[in-house]
This record gives sequence, C-alpha cells and structure tokens, in this order.
Amino acid sequence: MTQDSRVLDAVIVGAGFAGLYAIKRLRDAGFSIQAFEAGDGVGGTWYWNRYPGARVDLECWDYSYSFSPELQDDWDWPERYPTSAELMRYLNHVADRFQLRESIQFNTKVVSAAFDEQANLWKVTTSDGKTVKARFFVPATGVLSVPKPPEIPGIESFKGESYHTGRWPHHEVDFSNKRVGVIGTGSSGIQVIQALAGKCKHLTVFQRTAVFVVPAKNHPLTPEMRARVRATYGERRAISRLTRFGIAVPMAYESALDATPQERQRKYENAWENSQLLGFRMCYGDILSNEAANETVADFIRGKIQEIVKKPEVAEKLLPRGFPFGTKRPCLGDTYYSIYNRDDVTLVDLRATPIERVVAEGVVTSDGLQELDVLIYATGYDALTGALTQIDVRGINGRKLTEKWADGAKTYLGLMTAGFPNLFTVTGPGSPGPLANMSMSIEQHVDWITRCMEYLREHTFDRIDADGNAEASWMQHVQEIVARTLYLKANSWYLGANVPGKPQVFLPYLGGHGTYRKKCDDVAASGYEGFVLTRNAANESAHTFAPPVMPSTAGGAA
Repeated sequence: MTQDSRVLDAVIVGAGFAGLYAIKRLRDAGFSIQAFEAGDGVGGTWYWNRYPGARVDLECWDYSYSFSPELQDDWDWPERYPTSAELMRYLNHVADRFQLRESIQFNTKVVSAAFDEQANLWKVTTSDGKTVKARFFVPATGVLSVPKPPEIPGIESFKGESYHTGRWPHHEVDFSNKRVGVIGTGSSGIQVIQALAGKCKHLTVFQRTAVFVVPAKNHPLTPEMRARVRATYGERRAISRLTRFGIAVPMAYESALDATPQERQRKYENAWENSQLLGFRMCYGDILSNEAANETVADFIRGKIQEIVKKPEVAEKLLPRGFPFGTKRPCLGDTYYSIYNRDDVTLVDLRATPIERVVAEGVVTSDGLQELDVLIYATGYDALTGALTQIDVRGINGRKLTEKWADGAKTYLGLMTAGFPNLFTVTGPGSPGPLANMSMSIEQHVDWITRCMEYLREHTFDRIDADGNAEASWMQHVQEIVARTLYLKANSWYLGANVPGKPQVFLPYLGGHGTYRKKCDDVAASGYEGFVLTRNAANESAHTFAPPVMPSTAGGAA
C-alpha cells in the first residue's frame, strides 16, 4: 500500500452535483483538497443513469446551480425537464468552466476511511491501493447512487441481455425487434417504459406496485421563455431558499375538505393540465396530513387513469391503492398510461401473479413463462445511506459507521454523526435531502460545511464532532415531524423498506427546506450549538453546548 505524503485539508468523494460544488467552494476558500470519483467522468447520478428516457423531474431553472449568475445566464436549457444527456453536458461544462477536473482522480473508489484520534486526521484508502491523509472527510456520494439488486432467484441464468437502470452501459443499446421486459415501476421504470414503448418488438411491464403518475407537460424552451426566467432568476432563487421544497411555488394552507367538490375538481384539473412534480401537493395544505383530503387527489388521478386506459381490466391493475398519494415519490409521465392501449405492450400484475424465478428464456410468474430477449431491472436504490455504508468508515475507537447505524442512520442535522469527527455528509440522512430541490439543498450544505471549516481554521480548532445528545434530539425531532403526516402509511425507500434487512427508519427531514436552512444558520451563528469543538493543546478545554432547542414547525411538514 502506497501512502501519499501530503496532508490535505479535505478529501471529497464523488464528482456529481455535490462533489463538484464542494471542490469549487472549498478550493475557493483556500483549502487543499483531493476528490475521488469511481467513474471515468463527472456527473455522479447522471453519469450512471443513462437509460432511455432518463431525465430530471424538477424544472431546469431549479435543478441547476445558483452560485454563479454568469453560469445561469450563459447556459441555454433546451427543455423544461432536462434529459440525463443534457445534465451531463451541463456538469461537464461546469467542470471545465471552473477548472474542477484538476482536483479529481477518476476511476478510483474510496474503499475505507479511518479517523486517527491522535493526529486528528482521516486516513483515506482508495481502490488503487493508495492512502491519503486529510483533516476532513467529505463524502458527497449522493442520495440515489447505489442500485439495489433484484431479489429474484435465477437472474444469473438469463441468456438474453440484462441491464439495471442505475448502471446503464455507456454504449447505445439496440432494442429493435426484441422482446423487452421491465421489472419495476418507480420513477426510473416509468421513464424507461415510456421510452421503449413502440421501439421494440414487444414490451412487458412487470408491475409490483401501481404508482401515481402525473403529466410532465415537458416542452422545448424558446429564447423568449429563457429570457423571462433570466429576468427574475435572482428573485426566484431568493424565494426558493425560504420555501418548503426549495423551489419558488406558492404554499397552500386551506383544507381540501373545506372546498366544494366543484372547486376541488377545477383545481385538480388545473394541476393535471399544468402539472409539475409538486402540483397536486400545492393545491391544499392538508394533502399530506389528512387521509380524507389525500383521498380526494387519489380519486381524481384514478379517474384520469380510467379515462385514458381503454381496457377496464388493465386500468384496474394500474390504479394505485394501499398508500396515500405523495407518500411514495410521485412520477412524471406524459404518455405512461396511454402506452397500455398499445397491442405491443403487456402489463403483468405481480400482486396477482408474482415472479417465481428468472430462467434462460425469460421470467416465470405463477401464470407461466414470459419469453424475453432483454430484461431491464428498474429496482431502485439503497437510498440515503447506501453509498456511504459501502465505504469502510471507522471513527473514534475504530467504531464502524455500519455498526453505529445498524438500527438506522443517526446524524445531527444530516451534517455529522457523533463519534466520527471532521466527517461532513452532504444532504445526509436527517436533512431534507430528496424531499426538497436537491441542487438547492446541495448548495446549502456545502456552503454551511465550508463556513464551518473556515470558522475552525480561524479559531484554531482541530476537531468538530456532533454532540450525542444533540444528535438524539434531532433524530427524535425528525421522527416527530413525519409522525404528523401520512408518509409512514407507505412502504417507501424514504424508510428503506425497499432494501431487505435495512432498518426501517424515516430518514429525510420533513420540516421543509426553508425551516431547515434557518436552523443550520442559527446553529452556526451561535458558535455551532450542538457540536463539540476541540483543540489539540493540552491546556485547551472542549468548546461544547447543551442540546439545542428544535425549530418551530410552523408551516407544516413537506
């Protein structure tokens, strides 16, 4: 094993939205850094997710960096919802514009990171057998970056082509004149199904859970559209930083149950025709907290499904039931339901006819063999924690992070986990994460981490760690907030319910992006309340605080 003689200020893991911004901010602040990326290029999630139809489900104006007005003004988005290819072009442009590649070592995984308590340094070992030392360890590894393999017997026996949406090959895949099967109907599955319908000989969709899919209303952007947004970009971003979801949408506070059926119908029709990911959730203030209110939305969407899908028996299989609308991530899709009117598309309801095994010729359900030439697994991700727990991370006394998180991830503010000093997580468990605009959340996290590191440098502190009591109090607060909503009525990846054996703990913070941002700012302004700051000098005592008071939840949860 080769050891790098340098002692860096920080090691960053990842070169996606979070990693690239962390490189820029920390480097601009005068810190020496080294980033490692497993792939051979930048892009993070979008580097790996190149499946047909892959695109982001937030508008381009929001799912992009806000730190540089010049970058905002110079980049011309072609569509309302950019494809993965366009996002890759954008992130490569960012990397080149700000000369970020020189700080990244590609084709290199971080395999372990151990904290040296005497030296207050992280020893980070990479897949090429080298070790580098750094004061801070900053995994910017993403919320949805580790694919969850399918738990289906016999997958290795299939003789055709097999792909996972989260690890799509970088070469073009030819589907013409082939029988294609897709297992999974989450966001990735919905997108790839729409893209492949009509492009292959026959498409078979293996549906485990019917989901709510609302229209994307995607469209090309004209120069006039771009000019209008650019004229208000500053105001749009300023508002977004204060809102629940990190985007500039108006909040609703009235109850769906106080409206007349006619009023609800008009509002829901408008949301359907002018939809975005959060459209229906913005109609009324109690959609995600009152079951009866939620059911008014669910019933409306089920009615739309029955209108679009011409075969009643197929429509019935597509009706989402058993969980409230919005408690699993809703999906966007302009043609998803209409494709089931095609003769070359078959829907297999796995609740009625479950998969028994994969064989050489295809997939065997309780109803018989479905012969296939291509099998696509859209089986999701080990969300929120998967990328970090794949690294052998060891903190004080050599304790493994996986041991600490054996009963569920624990952090203070989603930024640090007690017992692992000088380790900052970007949009980690306990932060709004996937329940807010990820690019806005990433910038907020990286800015906070940078300012914290500057504070430690200015005041000559060698170590910062989360206080265990503050961490426990924060995670209790996270659970108290979600308990006031309907989210716990769904077995979702927010809970880790999609990964066998994973502790089922709701990990995103539902108090809202704006509330969370203010809490983080208040903690920093107080001198890092809830954290323990120490110096090496023997005569210096620890600088610590009592567990903080949790923020007000006025305005409700996400």
